[in-house]
Order: sequence, then structure tokens, then C-alpha cells
Amino acid sequence: MAHVASWKKDAVGDLAKLIAKSKVVGIIDVHGVPAPAFQTMRTNLRGKAEITMLKNTLLKIALEQAAKDKKGLDKLAIAVDGQCAIVTSSLNPFKLFKQLDATKTKMPAKGGETAPDDIEIKAGDTPFKPGPVVGELQKAGLPAAIEQGKVVIKKDKLLVKKGDKIPREVALVLSKLEIYPLTVGLDLHAAFEDGMVYQKDVLAVDEVEVLNRVRAAASGALNLSVFIAFPTKQNIQVMLSKAHMDALNLAVNADIPNKETIKLMLAKANAQMLSLASKAPAALDDELKAALTSAPKPPEDKGGEGKKEEKKEEKKEEKVSESEAAAGLSALFG
Repeated sequence: MAHVASWKKDAVGDLAKLIAKSKVVGIIDVHGVPAPAFQTMRTNLRGKAEITMLKNTLLKIALEQAAKDKKGLDKLAIAVDGQCAIVTSSLNPFKLFKQLDATKTKMPAKGGETAPDDIEIKAGDTPFKPGPVVGELQKAGLPAAIEQGKVVIKKDKLLVKKGDKIPREVALVLSKLEIYPLTVGLDLHAAFEDGMVYQKDVLAVDEVEVLNRVRAAASGALNLSVFIAFPTKQNIQVMLSKAHMDALNLAVNADIPNKETIKLMLAKANAQMLSLASKAPAALDDELKAALTSAPKPPEDKGGEGKKEEKKEEKKEEKVSESEAAAGLSALFG
């Protein structure tokens, strides 16, 4: 049996204990992150997450040992690939992903890296003065020339396709043009919490889209509850207001006078009287003629049928604030 250095045993044991007592455990990719930048990222995460780096074999052993106390933790070992580290945190996996994603920054290429996306240079002026730089641009494959005392790129040029290696001469030119094609940072591959492993594709959610969907669902639920007359703490005021308007409309149409309907009924009667008076203008006195002249004219009937279509009363959609909508959804569906 091969001898195992004591420091390795201690390191694995300490990491296993840290993993066992942590709420959330994740595997992060630290490939391509310069040492100074990594130390800065680790410092910025202090109090939120702790990063431990060991060889992948030792990381897997630590996970297996900790899995004795946390069922399902051993499934996280599948994510250990490449240049990895273990992150432990009290943040939930989604907040942890967001924290780590915020560490990412653009970096210049040095040559030999794999292009994460197509690298294309658009035609136009450059900030360079005429000189040897023209030859450097041309060597990198750019159609550069001098026009009116300026160095210009004469047409669009795709320098490197996604997935291809970035040549050294291209990397130098990109740096001169202040184009940084690489993104480096702490990339969370997977995270474990309460017996479940969350993969990267699940953790990378669009918060704005999710929030908009929740708001739309809450608003729809509140409107539905009002429509089916299902009273809750959140919709009762809207329902009472709707009921009041319906009752007022019914009373006016049924000619039931009270202190609230009388003004509406008089206005309705006056409008009907003026409409009738307009049919016999010769029989009107001066007062009625003046009243008829000052009254707003009804819209012309373009159909020529001589009959006015009955106006259908449009139901006004109740406007609900976002907070009321969210509260309504909670009350309806628990």
C-alpha cells in the first residue's frame, strides 16, 4: 500500500469536516484566473463563501468522506473536472451562483487560448497613427491601410472562429485595439444543498424574467378572484368598489331614486329631453333652443341606417399594484 503524506490526510480531513458542516457546497472552475485576481476574488467573497483548493483526487476523497454525514453529496464529485476548487457557503445555490458570476471580468488574450466566441473586427477608423502598426495589423490578417492620414480597417474581418485557438500575432493586435475576448472568473459548475445537486444550467436564471412572470401570475390570480367573486383580504376593496358601481348602474337604469342616483338620473333625463327636442326644433322656445345649441352634438351615423347602436358599457379593468398582486397570489394559492 502506497504511503500517503500526512499533510494530505490532514488537508482532506479538514476539508471533509468543513463540507459536512456547510449548508451549501459547490464545485467551481478556476481555470485561467490569474493568481493575483484569484486572491482578490477570494478576499471579496470573505464572509459569504470560502474557497478551498486541492488536487482533484483529494477533493473527491473529501466529498466521499463528507457524504457519510450528508446523503447525496457524493454525486457532486461528477462535477470535479479540470482546474477546480470547492466552495462552501451559507448562501443558497442561486445566490452563490450570482455572487461568483459577479467575479467574472474581461481579460486580454496572450495567444494560444480558445476563442469563446467569434472574434470579428468591424471596418472603420482606428486610434493609431500611420507607422509600423499597419504592418502588424496586416500580419494578423486585418485589411489595414492609411487613408487621409489615418490607419483604417477597410472591411469587416473575422479573425478567429469560436472554438479555434487565438494566434499570438492576433492576440497582440487585439490588445492594441483594446479588445479583450476572454472572460475569466469563478464559474460554479454545480452546487449541493439538502440532498439535491443543482447544475449550472439550472442556477443560471434570468431574475428579471422570473420576477416579471411572478408579477403577471399574481395580477392574473387577483383579477380571476375578483371575476369569480372569491373574497380575500387582498381583493375585498376591489370587489366592494365593483359591487358599488354595479349597484349604482342598476339603480339608474331601473329608475330607483336615492341620494346617489338622483343626480345621474336627472342628467340622463336631461340628455333624453334634449335628444327629443332636437327632433322638433320649430316647437322649441328660446330657452330650449339655447340649451340645445350649447349641448354637445352626438357623433354622425356613418352607416346611414338612422339607428344608433346601443353603447355597450366597457368594463374597466382594475389596476392593481405589484405589491397587491403578489399578495393576492399568496392569499389564493398559499
